[in-house]
Amino acid sequence: MKELSLKYGCNPNQKPSRIFMTQGELPIKVLNGNPGYINLLDAFNSWQLVKELKQATGLPSATSFKHVSPAGAAVGLPLSDTLKKVYFVNDLPIELSPLACAYARARGADRMSSYGDFIALSDVCDEATALLIKREVSDGVIAPGYTPEALKILQEKRKGTYNVIEIDPEYTPNPIETKQVFGITFEQGRNEIPLNGDNLFSNIPTNNKEFSDNAKRDLMIALITLKYTQSNSVCYVKDGQAIGIGAGQQSRIHCTRLAGNKADIWWLRQNPKVMALPFKEKIGRADRDNTIDIYISDDYEDVLADGTWERFFTHKPEPLTREEKKSWIAQNTDVSLGSDAFFPFGDNIERANKSGVRYIAQAGGSVRDDNVIETCNKYNIAMAFTGIRLFHH
Repeated sequence: MKELSLKYGCNPNQKPSRIFMTQGELPIKVLNGNPGYINLLDAFNSWQLVKELKQATGLPSATSFKHVSPAGAAVGLPLSDTLKKVYFVNDLPIELSPLACAYARARGADRMSSYGDFIALSDVCDEATALLIKREVSDGVIAPGYTPEALKILQEKRKGTYNVIEIDPEYTPNPIETKQVFGITFEQGRNEIPLNGDNLFSNIPTNNKEFSDNAKRDLMIALITLKYTQSNSVCYVKDGQAIGIGAGQQSRIHCTRLAGNKADIWWLRQNPKVMALPFKEKIGRADRDNTIDIYISDDYEDVLADGTWERFFTHKPEPLTREEKKSWIAQNTDVSLGSDAFFPFGDNIERANKSGVRYIAQAGGSVRDDNVIETCNKYNIAMAFTGIRLFHH
């Protein structure tokens, strides 16, 4: 198949719409559903991310994409009992596979942003992963293959309309890529710079020069995630998964704050008080996610006010106070932070430190590098200058 006609482009008024190859065949098969223009943008960007994560770490990888940026990305490390509960996967009738763990982590990082996601999996989708996907609101999935059990589960999702795409894992695109804007064609070499290996950590200007193996892994995950995230972007990572991604902001400090706030929310969801919220038995997953998000915020009265809490809870829970939140966030440590370009000022480091960041990888090259290094030294943060910019547009 050289061409696939689409219902419309980014918006319903943008017709006609299609994807096509100028040479050779399309490297995909649509096994179910009718993917749209934005679905396919998400599919092809997300597939590149998980393929590269698998190559860099050797672990099954997954990502959850929305509007051409990842909401979460992760590798298939085992889940603690706490994370199983926080990600709502502690009731699966079969054992979680490494690939299922990767998707649970990717989806669980920022469940609000992942609502209606497009999923990419580095490995053949198995039954456990399909069962996790089945229960979530999602637009589709792309993977190099599906077991018969997994495909049957996914083909039944969304009344049989769920988008299931199989991609040829051996497909290699042309090294030169093009796109049109306002009728004008842009051309550039593909961004194929490798983001693994110790060369990323060869230039360490901070006093603390110690990067654990886990920190190096997490920083590679951060940088590979950023390679496929709309710029400006930063990514907080812990234990093999993104926990906060700030995408598409014009100001880098706004990226750092946005992603840091998401990392804080991820950590606050593991607070015993949050995990013990007395939800009504039949509350929907989306309502539960939204209620937790509001409960954690300064707007908690929006779900705890009399006449409102009864919709969600069996009894009225106590609020999580500002002091409790601050104390709990302070317990989050050993977080890694990547940036798609240099940090221009030390204020980014000040904000990162509040969310437990102890390791940083960034391009370097700011006229204020000395201020950034000094701020890292203030908090004993180890920082590497990679010399690599990762803008993505």
